[in-house]
Amino acid sequence: MRTLDRKLGLLSSLPLAVVLVVSFLAPLVVVAIFSVMPQKVFSLTNMPDFSSYAVFFDQGYYKSLLWSLGMALVSTVILLVVCWPLSYAMAKVFKKFTLVLTIAVVMSLFVSENIRLFGWVLTLMKGGLIEGHIRAWTGVGFDSPLYGVPIIVFGLVYVYLPFMLFPLAQGIAMVPDDTRQAAYDLGATRWQVLWQIEVPLAAPGIVVGSLLSFVLAAGALAESKILGGQAVIAIADDIETAFTFGQNWPLGSALSMILIVIIGGLALFGVSKVDLDAIMGRKR
Repeated sequence: MRTLDRKLGLLSSLPLAVVLVVSFLAPLVVVAIFSVMPQKVFSLTNMPDFSSYAVFFDQGYYKSLLWSLGMALVSTVILLVVCWPLSYAMAKVFKKFTLVLTIAVVMSLFVSENIRLFGWVLTLMKGGLIEGHIRAWTGVGFDSPLYGVPIIVFGLVYVYLPFMLFPLAQGIAMVPDDTRQAAYDLGATRWQVLWQIEVPLAAPGIVVGSLLSFVLAAGALAESKILGGQAVIAIADDIETAFTFGQNWPLGSALSMILIVIIGGLALFGVSKVDLDAIMGRKR
């Protein structure tokens, strides 16, 4: 019976597996092939050629990668700190208001990311919505916070908040109220309950939310270009330049593969630490 179920399961998953191979794996293979071509040459005769990977170090592209990973890490930590109380309220405190809050957050995703970021540019620019009104009322202005690393991190936090909020709320919802109450009855403090009960039991939601936020932020482009200008060049900006203005597809592919390997390795490591059955509610 089990053998029959496995065969049926494999047959049922075959169409989806084919779609995943064609739409996900095949493009990665193409990018990997281009990455070992000679620079600015589209030829399979001189493969493999790893000059594009050497350029990553020789021309300092690793700095862009470090900036992207660093800003992604900082924004993920900030998102975790900011979203924890809100997620806790959504999972344990709010009742009907949770639906209203969820709809409000989801509605923000209906508006283009670029439009929302340009809205912040108009709000924070010199003579913009905030500084312009303050100067008109008080005669005193202030320098625009645009075009720096902090505002890029702010943009990452702003854009990717839903991707941390909802998995974290799901993780916190998995913490049994009886366990928390039992700890209080035994004399545990609020901090002890937080670090010894809530955080370990909510770890699947924390890991999933952190992975989503970090992976998306590491490959983000709009935040650094719109809010940061040329203050910091993200690795995604270098990849876009190599594929478009530079017309150096092997270099763009090599930079893409380096980013994919690093992010993919971190994601696989994080997923291996997550109990997916518990998240999906299949664990009894």
